[in-house]
Amino acid sequence: MSATISDLERQVSAYLQPDEVEKVLRAYDFGAKAHEGQHRVSGEPYIHHPLEVAQILAGMHMDHQTLIAAILHDVIEDTETAKLEIQRKFGKGVADLVDGVSKLTQIKFDSHAEAQAQNFRKMLMAMSNDIRVILVKLADRVHNMRTLRALPSEKRRRIARETLEIYAPIAQRLGINSIRLELEELGFATLYPMRYRVLSEEVRKARGHRKEIVNRIRTALKRRLRQDKVHAQVIGREKHLYGIYQKMISKRLSFAEVYDVYAFRIIVDNVDTCYRAVGTVHNLYKPVPGKFKDYIAIPKSNGYQALHTVLFGPFGVPIEVQIRSRDMNDVAEAGIAAHWLYKSGSASERSGAHKRAREWLRSIMEMQTTAGNPQEFLENVKIDLFPESVYVFTPKGKIIELPRNATAVDFAYAIHTDVGNGCVGARINRRLAPLGTRLATGQTVEIVTAPGAHPNPAWLNFAVTAKARSNIRHYLKHLQQREAAALGKRLLNRELQMHSTAYDEVDRDQLRRVLEEYHLKGEEELLQDVGLGNRMAPIIARQLLGQWTAVPHAKPNGGDAQPLLIKGTEGLVINFPKCCRPIPGDPILGFMTAGRGIVVHHQSCPNVREYRNHPDKWVNVEWESDIQGSFPTNIRLDVTNQRGVLAKIAAEIADQEANIVNVEMQDRDDRYTTLKFTIEVQDRQHLARVMRRIRGLKHVSRISRR
Repeated sequence: MSATISDLERQVSAYLQPDEVEKVLRAYDFGAKAHEGQHRVSGEPYIHHPLEVAQILAGMHMDHQTLIAAILHDVIEDTETAKLEIQRKFGKGVADLVDGVSKLTQIKFDSHAEAQAQNFRKMLMAMSNDIRVILVKLADRVHNMRTLRALPSEKRRRIARETLEIYAPIAQRLGINSIRLELEELGFATLYPMRYRVLSEEVRKARGHRKEIVNRIRTALKRRLRQDKVHAQVIGREKHLYGIYQKMISKRLSFAEVYDVYAFRIIVDNVDTCYRAVGTVHNLYKPVPGKFKDYIAIPKSNGYQALHTVLFGPFGVPIEVQIRSRDMNDVAEAGIAAHWLYKSGSASERSGAHKRAREWLRSIMEMQTTAGNPQEFLENVKIDLFPESVYVFTPKGKIIELPRNATAVDFAYAIHTDVGNGCVGARINRRLAPLGTRLATGQTVEIVTAPGAHPNPAWLNFAVTAKARSNIRHYLKHLQQREAAALGKRLLNRELQMHSTAYDEVDRDQLRRVLEEYHLKGEEELLQDVGLGNRMAPIIARQLLGQWTAVPHAKPNGGDAQPLLIKGTEGLVINFPKCCRPIPGDPILGFMTAGRGIVVHHQSCPNVREYRNHPDKWVNVEWESDIQGSFPTNIRLDVTNQRGVLAKIAAEIADQEANIVNVEMQDRDDRYTTLKFTIEVQDRQHLARVMRRIRGLKHVSRISRR
């Protein structure tokens, strides 16, 4: 049954001032008029939806501005009403809230994913100014999930997946447990209806068998607490279906293994009594070693506080016990919404949850500045929403909270972006460790930095936090731009040499005309475009010389231009593909590829045939005479199946000062095995020495370069 304005009026009158109640009623009249004639897919008048959203928020005792924004949250998006009109009637605060929740309806996006990411980005930016935006959005999502049945099945699944991936984790991150649980249950039921039905039935059957044991444990707990004069409320806690499902999937457990755990919550008056209560329950039932967690001393990132312990119960059943104060319980259920609850929760508890939410939003803002596009930003936020944490210490004893599986490089970026960018190693509990080392709770971590150090692309393979990943990508993106500009200048100089000039000698007025022609902001952007292959160097060179006529195709392999010398140290704008892996000494051919710069192939590479139809993109390239560095290449060996043969081959490769990057093994038959190595060598001569040594081994029947 749908809520009515009378229901909402009764609900808000219990805690709002009369003049605030009157403003809420006035907003309803305004919203009803704006949505007049509109209906939801289910057929009911549209105004029922914002009214239900407002009622959800009234149940959380939200202030009158939030309730007004809830009633009007769709008027900008779905009606002719403008933001200025809302501001004039209800104030700037309400108008900003409504605008923050509204989607970007005026912009056309290439895909639903891009639209979703951009809308999410806009909402989070609005959240950073007023955190009530997300509360309205979460309540909006709760009612939408309650009424999904009227939508087509494909759209239902898409909304349910979005809810489980984004909105339920945000509710958890902000500590709003009541909303999180409902979103997870509704999302699970919609996305996996069969699994939901089966689990529901199993829980219903198991509940009857458990009733007697639950009552017996609860009675024993209450009696012992009473004997120790601990005033407490003991509640048997049912695990919700999505939580059971997630534990079954993540830990590969059967339903019986998950549901055999008996869970209880003990609510006491204050923090001191929490610790007394845990002593009492440990005296009643033996605690399981290593399963006690103190979230009071070190709260979770969403402000959650409690003591958790696991006990050996009667009949050998495990018992999970959470012990909280009443204030902690209010914050656990309402999270940041407890900031607006007038009659529950101490000021310190409310402000603590609110402060943590603000800190999270600040980190989101920092991510936003380094993300290349909205979809990358959305992925970063999803990573940051993982709830499980580890707690490590700085050398000065400060606690740093990081997500599970975080590494030393994540810790470095958590300290400061400059520390992350300049780190070269770490000391974990005073011992040197690689930056990719995973951290565990209780460790002390010290980051080793060095002047001139910079992020390595390989860090993206193990960095976990969104802050670390976005900053590494940001640095590499700017590094590529610098390298692209340098390569672009080299390519233009190479073309201009044929006209006895150089880029630095080009007429500045002519350069300005070229920039205007291509609508570029400056010469750096022009050089980057040339280096990345987005604009062809021969064409730009002629235009810089004032030759604006059409340019004939360049001769294959670069024509008369001086070859571009490849050093191997150009970085991200000179690429050596895996199809042929050229090394110094090989005959090579360069091919300009938009966005990647020059891709250098071996001239005999089969993929070169595809480029015959694009001679204008060929670049005449040669290896520089004195190259320092290592280059990966592939070799293939057929060996007899003998014990220790792989170790002997690896030893020979190491003796020749070559590095093994990868090994693949493939059994041919009972006698022979094929080994495929990727090794790093300096040039063709170095590779020849390595292959000669391997060929001399007894059990190697054949060796070739792939």
